[in-house]
Amino acid sequence: MTDGLMSKAATMEIPIHGNGDSRRLAEDDGLEQDLQQVMVSGPNLNETSIVSGGYGGTAEGIIPTSAIKGSSLHQQHPNPALAGEEATRGIAVEKFDVVKKWGINTYKCTKQLISERFGRGSRTVDLELETQIELLRDTKRKYESVLGLARALTSHFYSLVQTQHALADAFSDLSQKSPELQEEFGYNAETQKLLCKNGETLLGAVNFFVSSINTLVNKTMEDTLMTIKQYETARLEYDAYRTDLEELNLGPRDASTLCRLDAAQAHFQAHRAKYEKLRADVAVKLKFLEENKVKVMHKQLLLFHNAISAYFAGNQQQLEQTLKQFNIKLKSPGAEKPSWLEEP
Repeated sequence: MTDGLMSKAATMEIPIHGNGDSRRLAEDDGLEQDLQQVMVSGPNLNETSIVSGGYGGTAEGIIPTSAIKGSSLHQQHPNPALAGEEATRGIAVEKFDVVKKWGINTYKCTKQLISERFGRGSRTVDLELETQIELLRDTKRKYESVLGLARALTSHFYSLVQTQHALADAFSDLSQKSPELQEEFGYNAETQKLLCKNGETLLGAVNFFVSSINTLVNKTMEDTLMTIKQYETARLEYDAYRTDLEELNLGPRDASTLCRLDAAQAHFQAHRAKYEKLRADVAVKLKFLEENKVKVMHKQLLLFHNAISAYFAGNQQQLEQTLKQFNIKLKSPGAEKPSWLEEP
């Protein structure tokens, strides 16, 4: 019966075999990072509570310290010193229990992680979901690159507009002080002023583009990736307790082992439920993220294309119309670097 439950819970168990290719060094670095992740969530002994589960666990199954202390304090004790001693002993036992449970869970997860990395174990794999997760991480890296380039463009173009503004002022000053070249300096000054005005309009569009991509990458995608990290932690815990249960099932069936087997089965069921819930959460978030990404990028790429095209074609009317189309308002020219953007 246990085997049947486990086969239904696991999407796919893939045995892992070690290899000696050139990726070993990178894998070792990844192993070190994963081990640090396993160890990072230690027990909080200042806010002590008894937790069923392990590192990275939720608040489910928590017995607050206040409940324990409260029950002790409401008992009748003829000797106040004895009551205080019992309360202190209760807190110490509770903290020891928290550390013990955290240590056992961390040991199991570390053992599972090392076993996977060195090809001596198996891990549960949802091929479709993991493909989508890897695609999201790759997409985020590429969007981060686009975001960096767009910010660089904004910075360089802002410098260009400032230079054109200074050049317009210089031409205008010389026009007044050079009667023989007044006309030539005059129309060059007007040309630079017009370029400044169009440049400021384009900066508004590009800044809006940068702001929207930044929100998509560093808020929307990052939120989904945080859920994915929780899912990956739950997957590791699930496989650790699955492996533990499998090993116990292969051992002798005496009274002591049967007791441990019941406990292992309960832990396995709890971690399987947590894993499956987070797997479903990730699938939903990935679906909505993809829909949102397409909607946002369709609008932003259209804006970027129309604004850039209108600016370099010298079409001031079309450039201003593009900003109106996307409800972008410009700040006054006295605004500080680099943004001319004021979102509605």
